[in-house]
Amino acid sequence: MINELLPALTPKIAALRRDIHAHPELAFNEQRTAQKVADYLENLGLEVHRGIARTGVVAKLSAGTGARAIGLRADMDALPLKELNTFPHHSTHDGKMHACGHDGHTAMLLGAAEALSQLRDFDGTVYFIFQPAEEHEGGGRVMVEEGLFERFPMDMVFGLHNWPGLPAGSFAVTEGPVMAGTDRFEIEITGRGGHAAMPHQAVDVVLAGSALVQALQSLVSRNTDPLDSAVVSVTRFHAGHADNVLPETALLGGTVRSLNGELQDALEQGVRRVCSGIEATYQVSTGLRYERGYPPTVNAAEPSAIARDVAQQVAADGRVYLQLPPSMGAEDFAYMAKVVPACYVWLGNGPGDGGCMLHSPHFDFNDEIIATGIRYWVRLAQRALAL
Repeated sequence: MINELLPALTPKIAALRRDIHAHPELAFNEQRTAQKVADYLENLGLEVHRGIARTGVVAKLSAGTGARAIGLRADMDALPLKELNTFPHHSTHDGKMHACGHDGHTAMLLGAAEALSQLRDFDGTVYFIFQPAEEHEGGGRVMVEEGLFERFPMDMVFGLHNWPGLPAGSFAVTEGPVMAGTDRFEIEITGRGGHAAMPHQAVDVVLAGSALVQALQSLVSRNTDPLDSAVVSVTRFHAGHADNVLPETALLGGTVRSLNGELQDALEQGVRRVCSGIEATYQVSTGLRYERGYPPTVNAAEPSAIARDVAQQVAADGRVYLQLPPSMGAEDFAYMAKVVPACYVWLGNGPGDGGCMLHSPHFDFNDEIIATGIRYWVRLAQRALAL
């Protein structure tokens, strides 16, 4: 039984988690982390595949005679952020930090692999997926493009993320959209510079840019169904260098987020339409660079039902949130969820007081939830691949 293994396993996994925290590595450069992960899995006797999406690792564990297979995924990369913590396991790499808990995700999945390799009380195959480059670089997309599901066929795939602000050891399991799709845009406006005292002789890009910002807001407030969640935010506006000069160019940038793939497409077309309208109205030219990011992360019905049942078994004090609103943050697990039925859950990390929220320089993964995370993964494999 998993509960009998946890007293000895949990301290070892916590020490491994702290070691990974002290040696953060950025997207597609998780060389040390991937080496430790692969070596650990090989020492357990698992079939290990390295170098998927450059630094990704996939391990296979089979038991019984069943043909069904599931994937359990953890992310490995850190953030380009200077850590402000001073505890003994703080980052030893200046400007790099595990500020999102991927060190904990990796360690817990390794703990689950060790427990399942000893128990083998399931019927089928578990693939342990250790993914690089979740933070902005789309390592999940690269793994899919490199044939993750062709090389390792699976019926369902599951992901997990720690969540500050939820009680430690609790879970949030939501069917349907759980994380937003996210795009980025940059717009260069070109007009005709001139003297600020004689604006009629110029083509004012600041005026056009201001109108552009307002028009972009209408894409949500007046062109999107109020029941659909979406955000269009202009976060950068740079123009000019002197008080008496109307600049020749202005540069704007921002983000677009939505919980619906079709809406994500419509918002991109809306941004393009607004730029064309500003050109016609203000006699400027616009250069739009629109970069599609992660799609929305959408949980399918069957894996969500399994995850919900398991979470209710293992959650601290039985706390499982089933109606928690989706986050407008993004997650590249979405690429896996577009191919295979999937469920992505949140594991409560405890209070986020003192700035200890995701992507904060004060963040640290809560080692007190490691046992709950391992227990969840193990019970999930047992439930999805029942004997």
